[in-house]
Amino acid sequence: MTKAEIQFVRSLADKQVRDQKRLFIAEGEKLISEIIDSHLRIRNIYALEGILKGRAEVVTSKEMERISQLKSASNCLAVVEQPRFTTPATAPANTLSLALDGVQNPGNLGTIIRLADWFGISDIFCSESTADCYNPKVIQATMGAILRVRVHYLPLADFLARTAKEGTPIYGTMLDGENIYNSQLSAGGVIVMGNEGKGVSRECTEHFTHRLLIPSYPPERQGSESLNVAMATGIVCAEFRRTK
Repeated sequence: MTKAEIQFVRSLADKQVRDQKRLFIAEGEKLISEIIDSHLRIRNIYALEGILKGRAEVVTSKEMERISQLKSASNCLAVVEQPRFTTPATAPANTLSLALDGVQNPGNLGTIIRLADWFGISDIFCSESTADCYNPKVIQATMGAILRVRVHYLPLADFLARTAKEGTPIYGTMLDGENIYNSQLSAGGVIVMGNEGKGVSRECTEHFTHRLLIPSYPPERQGSESLNVAMATGIVCAEFRRTK
C-alpha cells in the first residue's frame, strides 16, 4: 500500500470524512463476504495473503495493523460505499419500525440494528444525536445486519409528530407506562427507545400514543435501576412479534 492509501483508509475513522466521502470501513472475512454478495458497492478490499483470493489487494500484516480500526487487526478490510435510500416523511403505518433518540454507545446501536434484522424490522429512524451507524464499532456489532436494515437520521421529534398525526401508533417505554405483557400491541407502529442515561427526550415523549413498561420481577423487589437499551429493545420487539 502507498502512504497515501494508508492515510486515506485511516481517515475514515472520522465521521466527518465518512460523511463527506460517503464511505465506511468493514473488517473480517465473513462480513466482507456478505457485502460482496449484497447490493452495496465496494471500493477496495485489502487482505492478508490467501484471504479472499482474486478479490483483494494483498497487504502485509504490518500494513493491516496500520489501517485496521479494531483493537486486534483482522485479516481483511473493505472500503464500502454507504447505501443511498429515501427517508419517508412519516413511518409506515402497517409495519413495525424503531426510533432511537440519542443512543450513544456504538455497541448498543450495533446490537439494536442486529435485533431489528432478527425481528424483521427494515427501518430505524434516529435522532441526529444518535451514534453514527457507520462507526467501525457499530458496523462490527451489527454482524452484517447493516446490509439489510435502513438507518435514517432526521429531526426525530418532528418526524414522530407527523407520524402520530397520520394515526400511526407511537410506543415508548416509560416508568409510568402500562405493563407491556398486559398491553394490546398493534402489528404496525413505531417503537421509540432513548438515550442510555437520560431516556427519551421530552420533545419526543410528547408524541407517544402508548406508554409501555417492562416490569421487573417480582415487582416489589429492589433490583437494577434500569435495563440496557439494547436489551430493552430486544424484549419489546420480541413481545410485539409474539402477540402478532
